[in-house]
Amino acid sequence: MTSSASDRLPSADRQASGSGRVTMADIGRLAGVSQVTVSRALSDPSKVSAETLQRIKEAIRLTGFVPNALAGALASSKSNLIAALVPSITNVVYSSTLHAFSEIMRGHGYQIMLSETGHSQEREEEVVAALLSRRPDGMLLTGVHHSPSVRRMLMGAGIPVVEVWDVTETPIDVCIGFSHAAAGAAAADFAFESGYRRAATITAADQRAERRRDAFISRFNQRGGESVVKVDVAGSATLKTGREAALQLIERGDSRGSVVFCSSDQFAQGILVEAKARGVGVPSELAVIGFGDQEFAAYTEPALTSVRVDRDLLGSAAADALINRFKPSGQATAPVHDIGFEIVKRGSA
Repeated sequence: MTSSASDRLPSADRQASGSGRVTMADIGRLAGVSQVTVSRALSDPSKVSAETLQRIKEAIRLTGFVPNALAGALASSKSNLIAALVPSITNVVYSSTLHAFSEIMRGHGYQIMLSETGHSQEREEEVVAALLSRRPDGMLLTGVHHSPSVRRMLMGAGIPVVEVWDVTETPIDVCIGFSHAAAGAAAADFAFESGYRRAATITAADQRAERRRDAFISRFNQRGGESVVKVDVAGSATLKTGREAALQLIERGDSRGSVVFCSSDQFAQGILVEAKARGVGVPSELAVIGFGDQEFAAYTEPALTSVRVDRDLLGSAAADALINRFKPSGQATAPVHDIGFEIVKRGSA
């Protein structure tokens, strides 16, 4: 009796979760064919039977194997490349973290392959597969929520992976960040203890921002505040969309006496601009809390209260984690590093 690739999956699991990456030889063993047949199927599928091709595809799917685009490269060779994936390369929140990260990595002889994923898991899958085919020595991902396919590919690749801007008890390898739920709850505590009993949120389409929003609302309600008004914005945060969201609150009468918790400082800046244009006093009539504590936050009028995350520390800690994982003792690296956050009180709230 013959066995299917899925029947032999435990063997592949040991390969993927061990020290070595999944190879074409492993795929061949799972599919019951030679390594040469696997190579032939990948280079020209028409040269193998439909049944054989299907077994090979199933073995690839189960292991997360990514074919090597570097023809002739040895599986054990070093590329001195680090793949870095961020939602947006123009967002200073991510670019400043990457600057600190890349400075350290370059100092150790590594170059960075940077790709933008937006907030789409499907896009992340495409980018991860494409970058893994270049055989990077390590990878930086933004966030900790990825598709099962991405997790399989990265475990099969057998390379160090650092996830940033979030924490989880089950990282792919190492994660460095902070609790977004804790940040949202802390912002609600700050607002309530500052005397505000009405609140609103303005949130971009980003699951980390949504977790901060939900935690803010839950804690504010627990503390005895009024029902929180939500304004959710499709897409990324900009000055323009911040002004538009603020206008919604002002025209509906939801701004008077409220504190607005924003998912980014860009939204908060837009609120300050719109409030001034509409003759709404900040913070006397409307208070504003941003997120990110970007460089301009201290220089708005009034200066912006914001949740600060040390982006330089985040980037340097991510680089240090990868460098440490490249060492023989790297297996002992702490899998979770919470760098925390702080609320910086200024004039807007």
